[in-house]
Amino acid sequence: MAALGSMNTRRELPESPYLAAATGRKPSRVPVWFMRQAGRSLPEYRALRAKNTMMQACFDAELITEITLQPIRRHGVDAAILFSDIVVPLRASGIELDIVPDVGPVIGHPVRTVADVKAMKMLEPHQVTPITQAVSQLVSELGDVPLIGFAGAPFTLASYLVEGGPSRNHERTKAMMLGEPATWHALMTTLTDVTIAFLQTQVDAGVDAIQLFDSWAGTLSLADYRSYVLPHSSRVFSALAGAGVPMTHFGVGTAELLGAMSQAGATVVGVDWRTSLTDAAARVQPGTALQGNLDPVVLLAGFPVVERAVRAVVEDGRRAVDAGAAGHVFNLGHGVLPGTDPSVITDAVALVHSL
Repeated sequence: MAALGSMNTRRELPESPYLAAATGRKPSRVPVWFMRQAGRSLPEYRALRAKNTMMQACFDAELITEITLQPIRRHGVDAAILFSDIVVPLRASGIELDIVPDVGPVIGHPVRTVADVKAMKMLEPHQVTPITQAVSQLVSELGDVPLIGFAGAPFTLASYLVEGGPSRNHERTKAMMLGEPATWHALMTTLTDVTIAFLQTQVDAGVDAIQLFDSWAGTLSLADYRSYVLPHSSRVFSALAGAGVPMTHFGVGTAELLGAMSQAGATVVGVDWRTSLTDAAARVQPGTALQGNLDPVVLLAGFPVVERAVRAVVEDGRRAVDAGAAGHVFNLGHGVLPGTDPSVITDAVALVHSL
């Protein structure tokens, strides 16, 4: 793994509204991008995916590049996010898994013992060469639009590995965490190393920002999050802090965890639709920017509803900044839903920019 000091010189994007808001500077307009903006809502994406599985697409530099660019061309958002999946570094490092349509990631041999953890391998940069090639291509093609790289947080990756796939109650995960803490921390240590390596290769290749998705952290109490998750997430952000890029920490259903999540070291904390941005500003560490937080379902309710909701989120973001947040990046509280009309997304972006 390359040393942080060997990273490529960062490109300068002084006019980027996204980078300004994410780093506590005043943007020229409210920046907006959407989680899952490159994906199932776009007909051009579905046309490409009809010929390739998800895993094939995630390991093909040309497809990664094209799919990442699609929402930039169509919607005019203020940031691109690398097309990938949080389980990509697990697959690359040798874990037997596949993404099953309408199910999600399915693990061939779940990790449930100390021996299973010891058998896991470290991620090597050459194992994700298509991803780094795509990042290099994207940086040259995006012009003034920043590129966000990302990874799954150790807890969310662990939940997939231990459960063997998606889970409603995360019972096996929590049973290991609470009942076998030594095994749990060994697993989290390994996954933290994998996550750091995956993010570092993206930073080395040229991404302008990173986001850590802890999608399932909201299943935990604050006390359990602090004991079993926060030290590992903190190590991810600590390892990448020298990269000089904005770092976002995001989870779903994490209202009670926002303060702890902001202590992990990110510069931006994502907020889902259940918590107002103004309330979030009071919970996170001083000097933290916020990202969010339109309910994705609103985009299915017709544009008059979308317009009212977008205006409300922008106004809430302004109040949050007045209350001490370092900035506000408009986004959804989770990802774009597959049934969303792309034209509604385009119109919502234009509306945000007009405000």
